[in-house]
Amino acid sequence: MVQPPGDLRAFEDGGFGYRRLGESELLCADAVPLTRLAAEIGTPFYAYAAGGIRARYQSFAQATAPLKATICYALKANDNPSILRLYARLKAGADVVSGGELRRALEAGIPAKRVIFSGVGKSEGEIRLALSSGIA
Repeated sequence: MVQPPGDLRAFEDGGFGYRRLGESELLCADAVPLTRLAAEIGTPFYAYAAGGIRARYQSFAQATAPLKATICYALKANDNPSILRLYARLKAGADVVSGGELRRALEAGIPAKRVIFSGVGKSEGEIRLALSSGIA
């Protein structure tokens, strides 16, 4: 994981934004300049701001706390293992539509009791996997 440089303070709520570094305004993800990432890992690349994801999830979780609902992240939006592990640490559930998505959610540490299986067109094998996993 790339650490932010000492002369850039972390964003208050994480996410993407521009920050002044010397004479330049640099686009940053969680206070890490994207130009630095490009130099270290090359381009093209995907950049996610874990601080922004955490802040928005926690805000939504706090707002819906009286409902005692399970907030489920839809893997069809992005099944990147790092993103899924982040949601698992946040105690999010998962909304999956296939056996492959179910396996990825479980591998990321999202407990089966917080997984819902939605959509149509499930194979018998996918239904058996879901039932044997003990999903919600």
